[in-house]
Amino acid sequence: MSWIYLLLAGVFEIGFTTCLKMSESFSKPLPTLGFIFFTILSFAMLTKALQGIPLGTAYAIWTGIGACGTALIGIWLFGDPAGTLRILFLLLLIASIIGLKLVS
Repeated sequence: MSWIYLLLAGVFEIGFTTCLKMSESFSKPLPTLGFIFFTILSFAMLTKALQGIPLGTAYAIWTGIGACGTALIGIWLFGDPAGTLRILFLLLLIASIIGLKLVS
């Protein structure tokens, strides 16, 4: 169950970083509320995940999911560049996340 909590924590991290961008420095109320909502959920799920997963592993995977997901959202929604090397390194990040799960 801890791994499900960790996956959810990472997904909610993507939510709070996306809302952070959309809030335009917290000047838009709805995305600002979304940021607060997803931040609380992300940290709550991370806290639950830490009951069964070592801190270093959980933190690395949480930030990896968030970083990769946020980069993909940036490409998809905000027109961030999607060069070949950028995609390659995102795939390497995903492989690293999977590797950490496999060795844990």
